Amino acid sequence: MAKKQKEIIDNKPLETKLFEAADKLRKNMDAAEYKHVVLGLIFLKYISDSFEELYKKLKKAGDDTEDKDYYIAENVFFVPQKARWNFLVTQAKQQTIKADVVTAMEELEKENSQLKGILPKDYSKPNLDEKSLGGLIDLIASIEIGTEIAKSQDILGKVYEYFLGEFALAEGKKGGQFYTPECVVKLLVEILQPYKGRIFDPCCGSGGMFVMSEKFVEAHQGKVNDIAIYGQESNQTTWKLCRMNLAIRGINGEHVLWNNEGSFMNDLHKDLKADFIIANPPFNDSDWNGDQLRTDARWKFGAPPTGNANFAWVQHFIYHLSTRGKAGFVLANGSLTAESGTEGEIRKQLIENNLVECIVAMPDKLFYNTGIPACLWFLNRNKQTTDILFVDARQHGSMKNRTQKEFTDSDIHKIGKLVSDWQLQNGNYEDVKSFCKVASTEEVKYCNYILSPGRYVGTEETEEDETVYNQRMKDLTTQIFEQMKQAENLDKELQTSLKSLNFDL
Repeated sequence: MAKKQKEIIDNKPLETKLFEAADKLRKNMDAAEYKHVVLGLIFLKYISDSFEELYKKLKKAGDDTEDKDYYIAENVFFVPQKARWNFLVTQAKQQTIKADVVTAMEELEKENSQLKGILPKDYSKPNLDEKSLGGLIDLIASIEIGTEIAKSQDILGKVYEYFLGEFALAEGKKGGQFYTPECVVKLLVEILQPYKGRIFDPCCGSGGMFVMSEKFVEAHQGKVNDIAIYGQESNQTTWKLCRMNLAIRGINGEHVLWNNEGSFMNDLHKDLKADFIIANPPFNDSDWNGDQLRTDARWKFGAPPTGNANFAWVQHFIYHLSTRGKAGFVLANGSLTAESGTEGEIRKQLIENNLVECIVAMPDKLFYNTGIPACLWFLNRNKQTTDILFVDARQHGSMKNRTQKEFTDSDIHKIGKLVSDWQLQNGNYEDVKSFCKVASTEEVKYCNYILSPGRYVGTEETEEDETVYNQRMKDLTTQIFEQMKQAENLDKELQTSLKSLNFDL
């Protein structure tokens, strides 16, 4: 390991130190733009490291170092001379560095068809100055992320995942559009256990569900080639992040597609029947063109309300499940209780048709983009019982920082094992008051098909916890205060106007 890399690791984890240094170079650039600048360079450094390592081996063996076939045979991207990291380092202090990086990305795409159209090329923006870009290149040059040793330590995975999370945090609400917290993804995958088959995410963001699925297979001594991933994303820049995220891990992303119409209006995988669906769709989306899809064939259990896409997503997932398929996804807590429009009836039909297998209530503060309490739904088209498992995990998790909470590995293992024990009927599962309860369909029917875990596990069910209530009250009082100020200003304007007409109040 290089001396500089050792220095970076000394005091803090590499990914933390690297992000802090990169963030200092951001200056006035918006985080939403800057993440593409940084992650694009990290991607370029990774494949350049891999290329250079094989290049040296070929040179030592006396082989042709510029023969692409050698690199293709070893599943290594071929990097043309002007895209090699060593070349960019020599150009880092030059006024042409912005154009040099754009050229590097273009040359790389020309030589590697699987990268075509996914690399960022917006390095010429006025708000990114040459000195900051050069400093970023020098910073990234100090770490090895694509060598065999670095790959064995998953240095790139740690850096890329950490950067995605930090940028999501910096962007606030917008950050949730491309990133689901790693602990939530881990829990979804731990419960679904996607060992083998087709995995689908129709709102795939930056691809975290796919990456975690592959990690799960590897951790359980499975064969990564036994799973195939399919995805769709409506935001092109987010789709590019996803494809890069997959490429750096050697995951085939050819079936992860983009169009700006989205999965509802233009389903790019119409004929796909997936074995596993893992997703985090937008919460309570009101702008989903529901009025144009009232008679869509996907709405087997009822047309979703035009003002909320929650149950449109649920039925889209079911439509794409194979006869033995399973789905795990994130929804707002309102999906468990909502009666407006057709939501209550659709939820009833899902229960009556024995599709709902498990519901997990989650603590607040897990997500970057919303304070809305969220839950996990698990559906199964091949359930072995008509019962439903309810898990109330609202008291689990620990504070990651001042504003963010996360599930610990212990939490994830505990919940995952609980669900697995119940599914296997191995005698190890038992109801735990205030935490978990297996309820019959009759019990759920008695509760008017409400699926809030608190109704069943023995805790008092509330619509929202104290933290969310306090935040809402704060928002409301702020809004009222602003409206009062506006009213006061309007009164003054009215009095001025009346005085100009010789009327006094």
